[in-house]
Amino acid sequence: MFLIVVIFDFIHFKTTKFILRCFYETSSKPSCVVISCRIPQNCFTRLKKRKVDLENRKFNSEWTDKYVFIETTEGRPMCLLCNECCAIGKDYNLRRHFLTKHCGFDQTFPPGSDVRQKKILCLKENYEHSRVVFSRSCSSQQRATAASLRVAWILGKKKQPFTDSETFKECFIAALDEVVTDNKMKEQVLASVKSIPMSDTSTGRRMDVLASEVFETLLTRLRKAKVMSLAVDESTDISDTAQLCLIVRFFDGDCFREDLLGLIPLEGHTSAAIIFQKIVDFFKDNGLDLDHVNMLVTDGAPTMAGKVNGLSARLSAVAPRMKSLHCLIHQSVLCAKLSGELKNTMDSVMSIINFIRSTSSLQHRLFRRLLADMSAEHQDLLLHNNVRWLSKGNALRRVCELREEIVRFLSESKQNRASTFLSQMLDDGFVSEMCFLCDIFHHLNDLNLGLQGQNKTVVDLVEKLRAFQRKLVLFSSDLCDKLLHFPTLSKLMKSSAHASVTQVMLDFLDKLRDNFAARFNDFDMSGELMQFVRDPFADTKIPSEALDSLLEIIDMQASSALKHAYDKEGFMTFWTEWVDAEKFPNMKELAINLLTMFGSTYTCESSFSHMNAIKTSARSSLTNERLHHCLRIALTSFEPDFSAIVQSKKCNFSH
Repeated sequence: MFLIVVIFDFIHFKTTKFILRCFYETSSKPSCVVISCRIPQNCFTRLKKRKVDLENRKFNSEWTDKYVFIETTEGRPMCLLCNECCAIGKDYNLRRHFLTKHCGFDQTFPPGSDVRQKKILCLKENYEHSRVVFSRSCSSQQRATAASLRVAWILGKKKQPFTDSETFKECFIAALDEVVTDNKMKEQVLASVKSIPMSDTSTGRRMDVLASEVFETLLTRLRKAKVMSLAVDESTDISDTAQLCLIVRFFDGDCFREDLLGLIPLEGHTSAAIIFQKIVDFFKDNGLDLDHVNMLVTDGAPTMAGKVNGLSARLSAVAPRMKSLHCLIHQSVLCAKLSGELKNTMDSVMSIINFIRSTSSLQHRLFRRLLADMSAEHQDLLLHNNVRWLSKGNALRRVCELREEIVRFLSESKQNRASTFLSQMLDDGFVSEMCFLCDIFHHLNDLNLGLQGQNKTVVDLVEKLRAFQRKLVLFSSDLCDKLLHFPTLSKLMKSSAHASVTQVMLDFLDKLRDNFAARFNDFDMSGELMQFVRDPFADTKIPSEALDSLLEIIDMQASSALKHAYDKEGFMTFWTEWVDAEKFPNMKELAINLLTMFGSTYTCESSFSHMNAIKTSARSSLTNERLHHCLRIALTSFEPDFSAIVQSKKCNFSH
């Protein structure tokens, strides 16, 4: 007898040895050749394991009486005696398990007897009871976790510290203890509330999860957007850490959204090169494309807006289609910068305010008591802060409205500086300039407030700036006429014969008008395009950017339904909801691209205010990551899916 043995590399050596020994023992003249064969690794991928699920095995109800097995919700047979499950539902497997591990069951409970039936029924009831209890336990844990997530979300929206969740829990328990009168219900409700994990550490972890959830939602929408606009600014938090704020504006297919893209800590220097690299790395790490950025808005600092080495120049090199813009609000404030005699007047007014409020606490208290005794319109003066855009105008208005009370207080004061300030407040020329500044800064504040706010496009801001430039022409003529737009100065001139309009005031208005013209007349944005997007049905010149879409423009302007929608809904809703991308692809793309652009860094400034409210001196140890998460929750317009978070996370209890 001759035997050829082929040894594959996956056959165990002992198996081969056993085959050879059997062959030699059974053959009279054995002759054998052994061949070793190695199979390539990629050949094993063709070997498929047996899939039990494809055999469609069904549970046989007779197995319950014979082997004390039932079918679980997953379709697997489970022994009621030991709660073990068999992988394959075959009679042989169940019988082997029963005879091996529970052979004495047939003797105690004979097959077919009533005792056996009662025992099996009892085992079934116990199993169902335990399953229901476990299900309720899981459900209560999920509800408790969902409750803790909602509490963390509310605290994050209100910018409250994590420890407030414990206070909230105590207040809730105390309120329920008083409101719920039924003792049984009270015990159940209080037990449910007490089971909610609301420690400071739990709340912190919940906020991390929620922030990650809304950030993933934001990234998903951003990756689908064709264009986006960036507002970038940098500020320092309470712990002297420089924080780079990135706010993004984009169209998500339904509406325009403004959201916090990132809060990036800057270690060490805050040069343009470092900021540029941080932004590039952030976009790369989150799967975003800088080529989709159509506008970058900064505060105009050399680090940000430098033409050669600034952030704008560096980003333009990697994103050629991106435009750069110096914040329009910052530019309008720079236009109103004082100089010469009016600056001296402004400085003197601020010195008077600081003298009354900051010389001593006693003097400040005496002034406030004087205001109360004279039944003044206001209870105190306002301090001026150059950083705050509206501060100068508000401080001037308060001084003008309390001028009589200030004069009386200075006349009663025994300090040497008071006499100097009193002579200024009694000088008609000084007071005339002060009232003029009060009126003109009131108009500038109105412009500033109109430029502020979220969801303001570059079209909205440019419109308001153009309108203010026309108002300046009106103000110049009105200053030499009836003073209709200078009520404070007009009131002074009616009460004082020596008060008058000076050449300094006229020169300031001329300079203000020239500054606005120099900054905004050569604005690097097509005015015709803005006007067309603002009103596509107006009989105006077609912008050069839309000349290749004349057929679409004709069809759009001929549609009475679209005209009615524009008149009723406004231009923003008109472009986002009524203009069909299939019928007017070029026009919609052009409009969406323009309406996506930021016009200011107001959202960044607002974000820093929220950041300072979150990271206070009492929370100065807050990490950069936690600060980022808290700020994201406070600013985001997205709502997390609480139930999905609960289902995907383990329901762990801290206490």
